[in-house]
Amino acid sequence: MTRQDIENEVRKIFLRDFEIENPELDANLREAYGFDSIDAIDLLLEIERYLGSELTQEEKKQAMDIRTMRQIIDYIETMAGRRKTQAGGN
Repeated sequence: MTRQDIENEVRKIFLRDFEIENPELDANLREAYGFDSIDAIDLLLEIERYLGSELTQEEKKQAMDIRTMRQIIDYIETMAGRRKTQAGGN
């Protein structure tokens, strides 16, 4: 999965689940789009589906400081890399 794949999937999730079309990469989601804590929980569930595995409590804690689309994409890229490493992939 490339960074562009991740961004495309996140944009699909935002449109489908939160009715936010083309969110800006660096806009604060709470301020710009009214994204709240319930939305954040729903987003974490979608991230787990996309990754194909459950996030650990520590990984969920790391997500608490996410405020922008760019940070979400960075986070998913990091989590996907960890899973690939743990699975012994290259």
